[in-house]
Amino acid sequence: MIAHSIFFYFFSLIAIFSSLMVITSRNTVNSVFFLILDFISVGCLFIMVGAEFLGMIILIVYVGAVAVLFLFVVMMLNVAEQKQSWFIGRKSTHIPAGLIVSVLIFLELLVVVGGWKYKDDLMTSNTLSLSNISNTHQLGLVMYTDYILYFQLAGIVLLLAMIGAILLTFRERAGVKKQSYLNQISRTPSTAVELKEIKSNQGVKIDD
Repeated sequence: MIAHSIFFYFFSLIAIFSSLMVITSRNTVNSVFFLILDFISVGCLFIMVGAEFLGMIILIVYVGAVAVLFLFVVMMLNVAEQKQSWFIGRKSTHIPAGLIVSVLIFLELLVVVGGWKYKDDLMTSNTLSLSNISNTHQLGLVMYTDYILYFQLAGIVLLLAMIGAILLTFRERAGVKKQSYLNQISRTPSTAVELKEIKSNQGVKIDD
């Protein structure tokens, strides 16, 4: 138990420190690295408290996909030149909008936390009967029985988002060459090879 407590406070301190460094670091790439460290620490905390499914989801999805995507986007963008324009000039209007959104999210959290309470039938025999089943098994039983409709709707929303991203990627843009695989497959020797007659002594000259 002593080792468990030590590791718990160790990962907690790392999570708090990395969270502060995400918002205080001047280098955007370093902020993303601290965000990855924060996700790893929170995932380890979830695993230590017994929620191994949530911990592995954070490590696989957030660290392996989302945070790495953030890192690539930040490294491809020219953040150094845009850093001053975010706070000075026309783009300074983003700050009031961000403050308004932050206040709204904070108010929503207050409503959720203030109105939340335990259900009367939370600790019933149905819950206790699943004590010998792992958390992942319990989550699967609930997700694919009671919440199957919401699970399918979430999949449809993700599918629509993927289709929208593909349509935005393949939109018509001037000056961009596109590859036509149908023309490549239907090529014949007459269309793929062009024969030209070269006059005598006007071919390729090879230096001695």
